[in-house]
Amino acid sequence: MLLGGFSDFLEHAQGYYNITSDMNSDLMLKIAEENQATKELCMEEEVHRLKSLRPLHIWISSALNPVCYSLIPHLFTPGLFSGLPIFSLHLMDTSGSEEMLQALKMETVDLAIPRLHEVTIHSDQMLAFQEAHFIIFLDDQQPAGEYNDEQNDKDQVAEHFHRYGQLIETNAQKDVRVLVAGDFFINMKCSLLIENAPSIDPRNFVAMTTQLEYEARTQLAQKLSVKTSDITNVIVWGNISGSFHIDLQRAKVFRYDGAIRGPDGFSQHVMEMIYDWKWLKTDFRSLLHKHRATISSKTNKATAISTTNAILAILKAWNNAESPEEVFSLGVLSTGQFGIPAGLVFSMPVSFTDGHWSVRSDVIVTDELRVNLDACADELRMERDMAAKTLKNDA
Repeated sequence: MLLGGFSDFLEHAQGYYNITSDMNSDLMLKIAEENQATKELCMEEEVHRLKSLRPLHIWISSALNPVCYSLIPHLFTPGLFSGLPIFSLHLMDTSGSEEMLQALKMETVDLAIPRLHEVTIHSDQMLAFQEAHFIIFLDDQQPAGEYNDEQNDKDQVAEHFHRYGQLIETNAQKDVRVLVAGDFFINMKCSLLIENAPSIDPRNFVAMTTQLEYEARTQLAQKLSVKTSDITNVIVWGNISGSFHIDLQRAKVFRYDGAIRGPDGFSQHVMEMIYDWKWLKTDFRSLLHKHRATISSKTNKATAISTTNAILAILKAWNNAESPEEVFSLGVLSTGQFGIPAGLVFSMPVSFTDGHWSVRSDVIVTDELRVNLDACADELRMERDMAAKTLKNDA
Protein backbone atom coordinates (compact mmCIF):
# COMPACT_ATOMS: atom_id res chain seq x y z
CA MET A 1 0.00 0.00 0.00
CA LEU A 2 2.85 2.40 0.73
CA LEU A 3 4.87 1.53 -2.37
CA GLY A 4 2.06 1.39 -4.92
CA GLY A 5 1.15 -1.55 -7.15
CA PHE A 6 2.88 -4.87 -7.77
CA SER A 7 5.34 -3.40 -10.30
CA ASP A 8 6.36 -0.69 -7.83
CA PHE A 9 6.93 -3.35 -5.17
CA LEU A 10 9.15 -5.39 -7.51
CA GLU A 11 11.16 -2.30 -8.36
CA HIS A 12 11.64 -1.54 -4.65
CA ALA A 13 12.70 -5.12 -3.87
CA GLN A 14 15.14 -5.12 -6.80
CA GLY A 15 16.70 -1.78 -5.84
CA TYR A 16 17.08 -2.31 -2.11
CA TYR A 17 17.50 -6.07 -1.73
CA ASN A 18 18.60 -7.22 -5.22
CA ILE A 19 15.64 -9.63 -5.24
CA THR A 20 13.39 -10.03 -8.23
CA SER A 21 10.55 -12.30 -9.34
CA ASP A 22 9.37 -13.60 -12.68
CA MET A 23 5.80 -13.93 -11.42
CA ASN A 24 3.45 -11.88 -13.57
CA SER A 25 0.75 -9.58 -12.26
CA ASP A 26 -2.15 -11.84 -13.30
CA LEU A 27 -0.73 -14.79 -11.32
CA MET A 28 -0.10 -12.56 -8.31
CA LEU A 29 -3.71 -11.30 -8.39
CA LYS A 30 -4.96 -14.90 -8.59
CA ILE A 31 -2.90 -15.86 -5.52
CA ALA A 32 -4.20 -12.80 -3.68
CA GLU A 33 -7.80 -13.83 -4.43
CA GLU A 34 -7.11 -17.35 -3.12
CA ASN A 35 -5.52 -15.94 0.04
CA GLN A 36 -8.51 -13.69 0.62
CA ALA A 37 -10.94 -16.59 0.12
CA THR A 38 -8.96 -18.70 2.59
CA LYS A 39 -8.92 -15.89 5.15
CA GLU A 40 -12.70 -15.39 4.86
CA LEU A 41 -13.23 -19.15 5.30
CA CYS A 42 -11.06 -19.13 8.45
CA MET A 43 -13.03 -16.20 9.84
CA GLU A 44 -16.33 -18.01 9.20
CA GLU A 45 -15.01 -21.12 10.95
CA GLU A 46 -13.92 -19.04 13.96
CA VAL A 47 -17.38 -17.44 14.20
CA HIS A 48 -18.97 -20.89 14.04
CA ARG A 49 -16.56 -22.19 16.71
CA LEU A 50 -17.39 -19.34 19.08
CA LYS A 51 -21.13 -19.92 18.58
CA SER A 52 -20.74 -23.64 19.31
CA LEU A 53 -18.82 -23.09 22.55
CA ARG A 54 -20.59 -24.22 25.70
CA PRO A 55 -18.77 -22.28 28.40
CA LEU A 56 -18.97 -22.98 32.10
CA HIS A 57 -20.93 -20.05 33.54
CA ILE A 58 -19.61 -18.85 36.91
CA TRP A 59 -21.44 -16.11 38.79
CA ILE A 60 -19.99 -14.14 41.71
CA SER A 61 -22.45 -12.18 43.82
CA SER A 62 -21.25 -9.12 45.76
CA ALA A 63 -18.40 -8.88 43.27
CA LEU A 64 -17.11 -5.59 44.73
CA ASN A 65 -16.16 -7.41 47.92
CA PRO A 66 -12.35 -7.32 48.35
CA VAL A 67 -12.34 -11.13 48.32
CA CYS A 68 -13.41 -11.08 44.66
CA TYR A 69 -10.30 -9.14 43.63
CA SER A 70 -8.16 -11.80 45.28
CA LEU A 71 -10.23 -14.72 44.00
CA ILE A 72 -10.50 -13.99 40.27
CA PRO A 73 -6.82 -14.45 39.31
CA HIS A 74 -6.85 -17.93 40.90
CA LEU A 75 -10.33 -19.04 39.91
CA PHE A 76 -9.26 -20.51 36.57
CA THR A 77 -6.17 -22.34 37.78
CA PRO A 78 -5.75 -25.70 35.96
CA GLY A 79 -7.01 -28.54 38.12
CA LEU A 80 -9.62 -26.50 39.94
CA PHE A 81 -12.38 -27.65 37.58
CA SER A 82 -12.37 -31.07 35.95
CA GLY A 83 -11.44 -31.11 32.27
CA LEU A 84 -10.40 -27.95 30.44
CA PRO A 85 -13.61 -25.93 30.14
CA ILE A 86 -14.08 -22.49 28.63
CA PHE A 87 -15.36 -20.03 31.22
CA SER A 88 -17.87 -17.20 31.20
CA LEU A 89 -17.50 -15.05 34.30
CA HIS A 90 -20.46 -12.96 35.48
CA LEU A 91 -19.86 -10.32 38.14
CA MET A 92 -22.93 -9.07 40.02
CA ASP A 93 -23.20 -6.39 42.66
CA THR A 94 -26.29 -4.38 43.50
CA SER A 95 -24.70 -2.20 46.19
CA GLY A 96 -21.93 -0.49 44.20
CA SER A 97 -21.74 1.74 41.15
CA GLU A 98 -21.75 0.67 37.52
CA GLU A 99 -18.37 2.40 37.12
CA MET A 100 -16.76 0.27 39.81
CA LEU A 101 -18.12 -2.90 38.23
CA GLN A 102 -16.86 -1.77 34.84
CA ALA A 103 -13.41 -1.14 36.33
CA LEU A 104 -13.40 -4.63 37.85
CA LYS A 105 -14.35 -6.09 34.48
CA MET A 106 -11.48 -4.30 32.77
CA GLU A 107 -9.03 -5.51 35.43
CA THR A 108 -10.26 -9.07 34.84
CA VAL A 109 -9.94 -8.77 31.06
CA ASP A 110 -6.43 -7.36 31.46
CA LEU A 111 -5.41 -10.59 33.21
CA ALA A 112 -5.63 -12.25 29.76
CA ILE A 113 -6.74 -15.60 31.21
CA PRO A 114 -6.50 -18.06 28.28
CA ARG A 115 -9.74 -19.99 28.87
CA LEU A 116 -11.87 -17.00 29.84
CA HIS A 117 -14.45 -16.61 27.07
CA GLU A 118 -16.25 -13.51 28.35
CA VAL A 119 -16.74 -11.26 31.37
CA THR A 120 -20.08 -9.59 32.04
CA ILE A 121 -21.21 -7.22 34.79
CA HIS A 122 -24.67 -6.97 36.36
CA SER A 123 -26.24 -4.50 38.76
CA ASP A 124 -29.84 -5.58 38.08
CA GLN A 125 -31.07 -8.65 39.97
CA MET A 126 -33.68 -9.55 37.36
CA LEU A 127 -31.11 -11.16 35.03
CA ALA A 128 -29.08 -12.76 37.79
CA PHE A 129 -27.70 -16.30 37.47
CA GLN A 130 -28.66 -16.86 33.84
CA GLU A 131 -27.40 -20.33 32.78
CA ALA A 132 -25.27 -20.51 35.94
CA HIS A 133 -23.28 -23.69 36.57
CA PHE A 134 -21.52 -22.32 39.67
CA ILE A 135 -22.51 -19.45 41.95
CA ILE A 136 -20.26 -17.99 44.65
CA PHE A 137 -21.94 -15.71 47.20
CA LEU A 138 -19.74 -13.27 49.07
CA ASP A 139 -20.87 -10.88 51.82
CA ASP A 140 -22.76 -7.79 50.69
CA GLN A 141 -20.77 -4.61 51.29
CA GLN A 142 -22.37 -1.93 53.42
CA PRO A 143 -21.88 1.66 52.18
CA ALA A 144 -19.17 3.52 54.08
CA GLY A 145 -20.43 5.06 57.29
CA GLU A 146 -23.75 3.21 57.20
CA TYR A 147 -24.71 1.38 60.36
CA ASN A 148 -27.50 -1.16 60.72
CA ASP A 149 -28.40 -3.03 63.84
CA GLU A 150 -28.30 -6.83 63.82
CA GLN A 151 -32.04 -7.27 63.40
CA ASN A 152 -32.18 -4.96 60.38
CA ASP A 153 -29.22 -6.81 58.89
CA LYS A 154 -31.02 -10.13 59.32
CA ASP A 155 -34.16 -8.72 57.74
CA GLN A 156 -32.21 -7.48 54.70
CA VAL A 157 -30.40 -10.80 54.34
CA ALA A 158 -33.70 -12.68 54.51
CA GLU A 159 -35.25 -10.52 51.79
CA HIS A 160 -32.23 -10.66 49.49
CA PHE A 161 -31.61 -14.39 49.72
CA HIS A 162 -35.28 -15.25 49.45
CA ARG A 163 -35.18 -13.43 46.13
CA TYR A 164 -31.85 -14.93 45.12
CA GLY A 165 -33.23 -18.42 45.68
CA GLN A 166 -36.16 -17.67 43.39
CA LEU A 167 -33.79 -16.36 40.71
CA ILE A 168 -31.65 -19.48 40.96
CA GLU A 169 -34.78 -21.58 40.56
CA THR A 170 -35.83 -19.64 37.46
CA ASN A 171 -32.56 -18.81 35.71
CA ALA A 172 -29.78 -21.23 36.68
CA GLN A 173 -28.94 -24.67 35.34
CA LYS A 174 -30.69 -27.43 37.26
CA ASP A 175 -27.34 -28.95 38.22
CA VAL A 176 -25.97 -25.60 39.46
CA ARG A 177 -23.63 -25.73 42.45
CA VAL A 178 -23.81 -22.91 44.99
CA LEU A 179 -21.16 -21.91 47.53
CA VAL A 180 -22.07 -19.38 50.24
CA ALA A 181 -19.04 -17.69 51.81
CA GLY A 182 -18.52 -14.74 54.12
CA ASP A 183 -18.80 -13.66 57.74
CA PHE A 184 -22.48 -12.92 58.34
CA PHE A 185 -25.52 -15.24 58.61
CA ILE A 186 -23.93 -17.85 56.33
CA ASN A 187 -26.15 -20.75 57.43
CA MET A 188 -29.32 -18.68 57.12
CA LYS A 189 -28.38 -17.48 53.63
CA CYS A 190 -27.78 -21.03 52.44
CA SER A 191 -31.02 -22.23 54.02
CA LEU A 192 -33.06 -19.51 52.26
CA LEU A 193 -31.52 -20.38 48.90
CA ILE A 194 -32.44 -24.04 49.33
CA GLU A 195 -36.00 -23.25 50.39
CA ASN A 196 -36.63 -21.01 47.40
CA ALA A 197 -35.05 -23.24 44.74
CA PRO A 198 -37.07 -26.43 45.29
CA SER A 199 -36.30 -28.06 41.94
CA ILE A 200 -32.53 -28.06 42.60
CA ASP A 201 -30.92 -30.80 44.69
CA PRO A 202 -30.27 -29.40 48.20
CA ARG A 203 -26.92 -31.18 48.14
CA ASN A 204 -25.83 -28.65 45.52
CA PHE A 205 -25.85 -25.88 48.15
CA VAL A 206 -23.06 -25.58 50.72
CA ALA A 207 -22.07 -22.95 53.27
CA MET A 208 -18.32 -22.52 53.60
CA THR A 209 -16.87 -23.37 56.99
CA THR A 210 -13.40 -23.94 55.56
CA GLN A 211 -12.02 -20.50 56.43
CA LEU A 212 -13.01 -20.96 60.07
CA GLU A 213 -11.48 -24.43 59.99
CA TYR A 214 -8.21 -23.01 58.58
CA GLU A 215 -8.14 -20.35 61.30
CA ALA A 216 -8.53 -23.03 63.99
CA ARG A 217 -5.69 -25.01 62.41
CA THR A 218 -3.53 -21.86 62.40
CA GLN A 219 -3.96 -21.34 66.15
CA LEU A 220 -3.20 -25.00 66.86
CA ALA A 221 -0.16 -24.92 64.58
CA GLN A 222 1.24 -21.88 66.41
CA LYS A 223 0.72 -23.62 69.73
CA LEU A 224 2.56 -26.75 68.53
CA SER A 225 5.23 -24.85 66.53
CA VAL A 226 4.34 -26.50 63.22
CA LYS A 227 2.95 -25.26 59.92
CA THR A 228 -0.80 -24.84 59.43
CA SER A 229 -0.68 -27.53 56.72
CA ASP A 230 0.67 -29.97 59.33
CA ILE A 231 -2.69 -29.87 61.17
CA THR A 232 -5.53 -31.88 59.61
CA ASN A 233 -9.04 -33.15 60.30
CA VAL A 234 -10.24 -30.28 62.50
CA ILE A 235 -14.06 -30.34 62.59
CA VAL A 236 -16.27 -27.27 62.99
CA TRP A 237 -19.86 -27.87 64.04
CA GLY A 238 -22.86 -25.56 64.10
CA ASN A 239 -23.53 -21.98 63.08
CA ILE A 240 -20.58 -20.77 61.01
CA SER A 241 -21.09 -17.08 61.77
CA GLY A 242 -22.61 -17.61 65.20
CA SER A 243 -22.32 -20.34 67.84
CA PHE A 244 -19.94 -23.04 66.66
CA HIS A 245 -17.92 -25.79 68.28
CA ILE A 246 -14.36 -26.85 67.37
CA ASP A 247 -14.01 -30.65 67.58
CA LEU A 248 -10.48 -32.08 67.78
CA GLN A 249 -11.35 -35.76 68.22
CA ARG A 250 -9.95 -36.63 64.76
CA ALA A 251 -7.37 -33.81 64.50
CA LYS A 252 -3.83 -34.93 63.67
CA VAL A 253 -0.46 -33.19 63.64
CA PHE A 254 2.37 -34.11 61.27
CA ARG A 255 6.09 -33.31 61.65
CA TYR A 256 5.71 -32.42 65.33
CA ASP A 257 9.08 -32.03 67.07
CA GLY A 258 8.31 -34.06 70.15
CA ALA A 259 9.62 -37.08 72.03
CA ILE A 260 8.25 -39.46 69.40
CA ARG A 261 9.33 -39.04 65.78
CA GLY A 262 8.45 -41.07 62.71
CA PRO A 263 8.92 -41.28 58.95
CA ASP A 264 7.12 -39.09 56.41
CA GLY A 265 3.40 -39.56 56.81
CA PHE A 266 3.65 -40.26 60.54
CA SER A 267 1.08 -38.31 62.56
CA GLN A 268 -0.05 -37.97 66.15
CA HIS A 269 -3.34 -36.89 67.69
CA VAL A 270 -3.47 -33.17 68.45
CA MET A 271 -5.28 -33.79 71.73
CA GLU A 272 -2.37 -35.95 72.92
CA MET A 273 0.21 -33.29 72.02
CA ILE A 274 -1.50 -30.31 73.66
CA TYR A 275 -1.24 -30.62 77.40
CA ASP A 276 -2.50 -27.13 78.16
CA TRP A 277 -6.20 -27.85 78.65
CA LYS A 278 -6.82 -24.39 80.08
CA TRP A 279 -5.55 -22.87 76.81
CA LEU A 280 -7.93 -25.08 74.81
CA LYS A 281 -10.92 -24.10 76.91
CA THR A 282 -10.26 -20.35 77.06
CA ASP A 283 -7.48 -18.76 75.00
CA PHE A 284 -7.98 -20.97 71.95
CA ARG A 285 -11.60 -19.94 71.47
CA SER A 286 -10.83 -16.31 72.25
CA LEU A 287 -7.98 -16.17 69.71
CA LEU A 288 -10.17 -17.85 67.12
CA HIS A 289 -13.01 -15.35 67.52
CA LYS A 290 -10.58 -12.43 67.26
CA HIS A 291 -8.45 -13.84 64.40
CA ARG A 292 -10.04 -12.02 61.45
CA ALA A 293 -10.33 -8.74 63.30
CA THR A 294 -6.67 -9.00 64.37
CA ILE A 295 -5.50 -9.67 60.82
CA SER A 296 -7.62 -6.82 59.44
CA SER A 297 -6.34 -4.36 62.04
CA LYS A 298 -2.71 -5.20 61.27
CA THR A 299 -3.03 -5.11 57.48
CA ASN A 300 -5.86 -2.55 57.15
CA LYS A 301 -7.46 -5.03 54.74
CA ALA A 302 -10.12 -7.70 54.92
CA THR A 303 -8.91 -11.30 55.25
CA ALA A 304 -9.36 -11.79 51.51
CA ILE A 305 -6.47 -14.20 50.96
CA SER A 306 -7.61 -16.73 53.58
CA THR A 307 -11.18 -16.57 52.24
CA THR A 308 -9.88 -17.08 48.70
CA ASN A 309 -7.80 -20.11 49.73
CA ALA A 310 -10.80 -21.64 51.47
CA ILE A 311 -13.06 -21.15 48.43
CA LEU A 312 -10.46 -22.66 46.11
CA ALA A 313 -10.02 -25.68 48.40
CA ILE A 314 -13.75 -26.44 48.36
CA LEU A 315 -14.08 -25.95 44.59
CA LYS A 316 -11.13 -28.26 43.95
CA ALA A 317 -12.51 -30.99 46.21
CA TRP A 318 -16.04 -30.62 44.83
CA ASN A 319 -15.02 -30.82 41.17
CA ASN A 320 -12.31 -33.47 41.27
CA ALA A 321 -11.48 -36.87 42.73
CA GLU A 322 -10.46 -35.92 46.27
CA SER A 323 -9.19 -38.38 48.85
CA PRO A 324 -12.19 -39.76 50.80
CA GLU A 325 -9.99 -39.83 53.91
CA GLU A 326 -9.67 -36.04 54.08
CA VAL A 327 -12.23 -34.40 56.35
CA PHE A 328 -13.77 -31.02 55.54
CA SER A 329 -16.25 -28.95 57.52
CA LEU A 330 -19.20 -27.66 55.49
CA GLY A 331 -22.58 -26.15 56.22
CA VAL A 332 -25.03 -28.57 54.59
CA LEU A 333 -28.72 -29.38 54.93
CA SER A 334 -29.26 -31.80 57.79
CA THR A 335 -31.39 -34.88 57.24
CA GLY A 336 -31.15 -35.88 60.90
CA GLN A 337 -27.51 -36.97 61.07
CA PHE A 338 -25.96 -36.92 64.56
CA GLY A 339 -29.37 -36.04 66.00
CA ILE A 340 -29.27 -32.59 64.38
CA PRO A 341 -32.82 -31.45 63.49
CA ALA A 342 -33.64 -32.10 59.84
CA GLY A 343 -34.01 -29.03 57.68
CA LEU A 344 -31.30 -26.94 59.33
CA VAL A 345 -28.18 -25.91 57.41
CA PHE A 346 -25.59 -27.06 59.92
CA SER A 347 -21.79 -27.22 59.74
CA MET A 348 -20.64 -30.82 60.09
CA PRO A 349 -17.82 -33.10 58.88
CA VAL A 350 -17.95 -34.28 55.27
CA SER A 351 -15.62 -35.94 52.78
CA PHE A 352 -15.55 -35.75 48.99
CA THR A 353 -15.54 -38.70 46.60
CA ASP A 354 -15.74 -38.38 42.80
CA GLY A 355 -16.99 -34.80 42.97
CA HIS A 356 -19.72 -35.41 45.57
CA TRP A 357 -19.71 -34.82 49.31
CA SER A 358 -21.09 -37.12 51.97
CA VAL A 359 -21.45 -36.66 55.73
CA ARG A 360 -18.97 -38.66 57.78
CA SER A 361 -20.66 -41.38 59.78
CA ASP A 362 -17.59 -42.37 61.80
CA VAL A 363 -17.55 -39.33 64.10
CA ILE A 364 -18.43 -39.93 67.74
CA VAL A 365 -20.88 -37.55 69.41
CA THR A 366 -19.92 -37.40 73.07
CA ASP A 367 -22.17 -36.02 75.82
CA GLU A 368 -20.19 -32.76 75.83
CA LEU A 369 -20.44 -32.48 72.06
CA ARG A 370 -24.19 -33.20 72.20
CA VAL A 371 -24.72 -30.21 74.49
CA ASN A 372 -22.84 -27.96 72.05
CA LEU A 373 -24.73 -29.29 69.02
CA ASP A 374 -28.07 -28.70 70.72
CA ALA A 375 -27.10 -25.11 71.57
CA CYS A 376 -26.03 -24.45 67.96
CA ALA A 377 -29.25 -26.01 66.65
CA ASP A 378 -31.36 -23.81 68.94
CA GLU A 379 -29.63 -20.69 67.63
CA LEU A 380 -30.08 -21.74 64.00
CA ARG A 381 -33.75 -22.54 64.58
CA MET A 382 -34.20 -19.06 66.03
CA GLU A 383 -32.51 -17.46 62.99
CA ARG A 384 -34.68 -19.50 60.63
CA ASP A 385 -37.88 -18.57 62.46
CA MET A 386 -36.93 -14.87 62.48
CA ALA A 387 -36.25 -14.97 58.74
CA ALA A 388 -39.61 -16.69 58.12
CA LYS A 389 -41.38 -14.04 60.23
CA THR A 390 -39.70 -11.23 58.29
CA LEU A 391 -40.70 -12.69 54.94
CA LYS A 392 -44.25 -13.30 56.15
CA ASN A 393 -44.60 -9.67 57.27
CA ASP A 394 -43.24 -8.42 53.94
CA ALA A 395 -45.71 -10.61 52.07
